[in-house]
Amino acid sequence: MGSYVDVTDATFEEEILRRSQQVPVVVDLWADWCGPCKVLGPIIEKVVAETNGEVVLAKVDTERNPQLSAMFQVQSIPAVHAVRNGRVVDSFVGALPEAAVRAFVDALRPTEEERRIAALVAEGNEASLRMALSVDPDNEAAIVALAELYVAERRNDEALEMLAKIPETPETRRVAALARTGAGSSDGVSADPAVLDGIEAKLEDLLPRVKGDDDARQEFVDLLEVMGPDDPRTAEYRRLLTKQLY
Repeated sequence: MGSYVDVTDATFEEEILRRSQQVPVVVDLWADWCGPCKVLGPIIEKVVAETNGEVVLAKVDTERNPQLSAMFQVQSIPAVHAVRNGRVVDSFVGALPEAAVRAFVDALRPTEEERRIAALVAEGNEASLRMALSVDPDNEAAIVALAELYVAERRNDEALEMLAKIPETPETRRVAALARTGAGSSDGVSADPAVLDGIEAKLEDLLPRVKGDDDARQEFVDLLEVMGPDDPRTAEYRRLLTKQLY
């Protein structure tokens, strides 16, 4: 991959929403027919590349990705949005000069304290994660990482207590599902293969009960999270869940 990633309607959640939980994402919405886009593109690529990974660039062709264009309410291009923790925190429209683009990107770069916290999170043990949270108690990356560590150690109740401190995201839903179902593997991130092998039988058993039983419905949804969006069974069981409920 070069200094940016091309994002589509299909990869938006992974490349923008999830990525922005770890690092600010600059989203450049452009089209091939747009002259100002061709002026801005090389400038923004250069400036973001100079951050050495502290900010990442996602480019979206508005002609090929109508869902993303609608989501960002594109009225004129180039349109540039800064996304942090799944939320747009800054934007501009038009081909700004390099100095203005650099100021926009530099505002997203971490402070020295944020760099120190990121290093503690990257270290990834319980002591370093707790040290990071002593500096920034609401740091989402540290909270999720600590919850994953607890899942790996089968400290599932503690994992859920940690996740309850921050807003729900696709990432927190995944880790919470692993904790509630006890399906986490020794890495705290992925599902135990043994659980995945028997998951269809569990889903089939739960399906008739999801409408009238809140606990059964929650477990069913959690098991879908455990399988993940890339598992071909997930979409089919989501369809069956919807049919059963409505």
